Amino acid sequence: MRIITWNCNGALRRKLAEADSLKADILVIQECEDPAHSTQAYRNWAGDYLWIGESKNKGIGIFPRHGHKVEQLSWTGEHRIQGFTNSSPAQSWRTDELKLFLPFIINQQITVLAVWTKASNGGTFSYTGQLWKYLQIHRNDLRKPDTIIIGDFNSNVIWDRPDRWWNYTDVLAELDQMGFRSQYHHCFNEKPGQETRPTFFMQRNLLKPYHIDYAFTSSDLTDRSTILIATEKNWLSVSDHVPLVLDISIEITGF
Repeated sequence: MRIITWNCNGALRRKLAEADSLKADILVIQECEDPAHSTQAYRNWAGDYLWIGESKNKGIGIFPRHGHKVEQLSWTGEHRIQGFTNSSPAQSWRTDELKLFLPFIINQQITVLAVWTKASNGGTFSYTGQLWKYLQIHRNDLRKPDTIIIGDFNSNVIWDRPDRWWNYTDVLAELDQMGFRSQYHHCFNEKPGQETRPTFFMQRNLLKPYHIDYAFTSSDLTDRSTILIATEKNWLSVSDHVPLVLDISIEITGF
């Protein structure tokens, strides 16, 4: 099975040929518009899709191909930090306050959390902080076989800060404790922060490369998966991100 994450940098309706060229079974696309409020051609292409967003123009879209089926999972919850004597509302948060996360299941078999981390309204727990908060609520939902966390994390350890206890390094430690491995770092034997294959080029500038898109797999999938980063010269004309391709050797039952 081929699952691809790609931040399309908006206007996916005009980039359908590029998306099709990836030959994906499941497309996880960030910064795309909701097909329900777009062109007929885009709606036809989208099929039985999933989508969430803060506006109709930008969100996460899940587009199954080749007859695969996807179903959104209803994950809700709340977390409260214990041990404080004051009653500040900042000590607790709910799933629906965090942006943007879309959990779904493929063919009733593979659980996937699609990620596009965003800035928080308060500005403190932005990007990595949003993911850290999400993990505090949904650790048990994710701690199961055949599970993938994939998307645009907008994060890297190079942006860790010494005065922050929810850095990307802390997120990586939590994911490791939950049994997840970054397929990129596993396959290419590189350390976080030392990635040699960028996934994002700020302002589409080859001189401003960063690695901020990831695919994490549960331990049972780690050695059955491979990763590929698309070549930037083929993609920077349509987006500031390049696709990240996750291929998994797995038997799909009942399909």
